[in-house]
Amino acid sequence: MKEFHSGFVTLIGRPNVGKSTLMNHLIGQKIAITSEKPQTTRNRIETVYTDERGQIIFLDTPGITHAKNKLGDYMISVAETTLKEVDLILWLAEPSAYFGEGEAFVKDKLSGVRTPVFLVINKIDAAGEEEVKRCADAFLKEYPFTKILPVSALKEEGLDTLMQAIFDALPEGPLYFDEDTLTDQPMRQIAAEIIREKALRNLSDEVPHGIAVEIESMKERPNGLFDVDAAIICEKESHKGIVIGGKGAMLKKIGTEARLEIEALMDTHINLKLWVKVRRDWRNDMNQLRGFGYMMKK
Repeated sequence: MKEFHSGFVTLIGRPNVGKSTLMNHLIGQKIAITSEKPQTTRNRIETVYTDERGQIIFLDTPGITHAKNKLGDYMISVAETTLKEVDLILWLAEPSAYFGEGEAFVKDKLSGVRTPVFLVINKIDAAGEEEVKRCADAFLKEYPFTKILPVSALKEEGLDTLMQAIFDALPEGPLYFDEDTLTDQPMRQIAAEIIREKALRNLSDEVPHGIAVEIESMKERPNGLFDVDAAIICEKESHKGIVIGGKGAMLKKIGTEARLEIEALMDTHINLKLWVKVRRDWRNDMNQLRGFGYMMKK
């Protein structure tokens, strides 16, 4: 009987190195949101890949960086806790990266961790072989990686090799989730994240870090259509005007893009209504953070 390997694999690294993009391409479907903005991922997201070789549960975590508020503290604690719960760690880096202060901060979080660590050099489609080699050499001087694997998540280069290396590193184990399971995220959470992604991609740099999305209602009609009411939360009155835009143009653009993606994911039509609300300094308010699903420790 063929061996069935299974286990938990986390993706770590500095913000904006492509962790969510890689995870989405590895499982073959977009679950985690992506954007050019740092700290796009705020929570731990589990996705599941299953084939005849076994089952991999990927844990996408927030980028590891110095915290500037209580939300940042939470994001770091999520990433650190995850490191202790997995069978394999994928440390993502870019070919242009040198081992600087940010990388040293990630390395510090790995101190005492006995889990095997793969260095995954992402975005090789935008770099030459020499640049990739320099990156590998620089990182290998600082940490004893089990393997070094160059990939391009966007162009899907090297992903088959990476997947096989992951399966080879995992122990024999059970089927943790049904074969058709893709994620642990409820649809309400995925919808909220899709709306936040569209806001991140369309808004100016000063706004995105201070926004959250709250699904206030999600109800199915007898004909299968879903009514979704959601609020985009920002920290300042001045930001509210930017999110809404002239004559509501920005809010409409965010809503249209989000609606189309949510409809494609749910395979049904939805009626999406968006509002913009101001909650000052919510990123430092423990009660509000818990309300948005960031389960802060008291």
